[in-house]
Amino acid sequence: MKIKNIEKASERIKKAVANSERIILYGDSDLDGISSVVILEEAIKNLGGQVDCAFFPDRESDGYGINLRALDMLKEKVPALLITLDLGIGNLKEVDVANELGFEVIIIDHHEPLAGVPKAYVIVDPKQEDDPYPFKGLANVGVTYNLCMELLGAGISENLKNSFLELAALGTIADMVPQTEQNQEIIEQGLRSLKNTFRPALRAFLDILGDGRVFEDSLPRIISALNAAESVEFENESYMLLTSSDKEECKEMVQVLLGKNQYKQTQVKNIIQEVERRISQKPDEQIIFEGDPSWKLTLAGSVASIICNKYGKPTFIFKKMDKESCGSVRNPKDTNSVDAMKTCDSFLMTYGGHANASGFRVKNEHLEKFRGCLNNFFKK
Repeated sequence: MKIKNIEKASERIKKAVANSERIILYGDSDLDGISSVVILEEAIKNLGGQVDCAFFPDRESDGYGINLRALDMLKEKVPALLITLDLGIGNLKEVDVANELGFEVIIIDHHEPLAGVPKAYVIVDPKQEDDPYPFKGLANVGVTYNLCMELLGAGISENLKNSFLELAALGTIADMVPQTEQNQEIIEQGLRSLKNTFRPALRAFLDILGDGRVFEDSLPRIISALNAAESVEFENESYMLLTSSDKEECKEMVQVLLGKNQYKQTQVKNIIQEVERRISQKPDEQIIFEGDPSWKLTLAGSVASIICNKYGKPTFIFKKMDKESCGSVRNPKDTNSVDAMKTCDSFLMTYGGHANASGFRVKNEHLEKFRGCLNNFFKK
């Protein structure tokens, strides 16, 4: 059984390659989104096609999802096939704008549709209505891996398949989806191949960190460093690293990302200390709900993960800006943060994600109402 629309998406991409159409990939800036872009681009190249450009929004300045500023920058490239990865399912308005500009949009996503689905040419998302695919827990890179297998078919080489699985394993682990069923297969096969990887970027990590204990010491540092990359003007450091074929350049870029990650961990530690100081004064709350103007949005997910794991409570960590706040959510197994936010959506500008890892944007005037609504939901 295949994911709904995966054959239609595959045929449309093959047609674009055959007709030398312009193809643009637009991915989320976390490791799940980046690894999705990399393996789809390599699959397209193996078909004989080219990707015109890959775009990655900066969540801090551009928000999450398809960005109107990016569409304005890209409009000179129409007509083009615009493929979104790890985002797009919630961008109803933005997809309408893209259609009006002359893009043909394919959405590859794994997040839950909330208020209907965008009017894209085709949507591949196991969580959309009437999708018969039995496993709904794939990371986006898992969905993209299935698409790449559909694109390349039985002719794919073992080396290329393993290369895809290595990135799919890293993206799957990083995105905190359940490590069961196909996710478990992807992780096991990908990590088995990782020790002997041909990808210069991953080889550089293993040479620097040591590959003897890849399943223990090196793996979390590789994932954390790749997630520490920043997107500036829609260009992403980890994407550039993972697509580089220059071994020396890769070693230099890996050292930079490891350094950034070390600094990031210090910042995360400082935020955690402040969050713990605050929550010690309100032990009876059902949730942990903290924000600050000085906290970087890119650190919110890491802080929320650590706090959630330690205290076993749904954790909402956000950056408080002038008029609105934007944050990340992590919550314990057997709870669903997206379901919680659905009951509070009258207070929210945007929200979305999957059960155990999600995000939101809210006007500051509604912060306390949002907190109260969440507490009521999790009391039940």
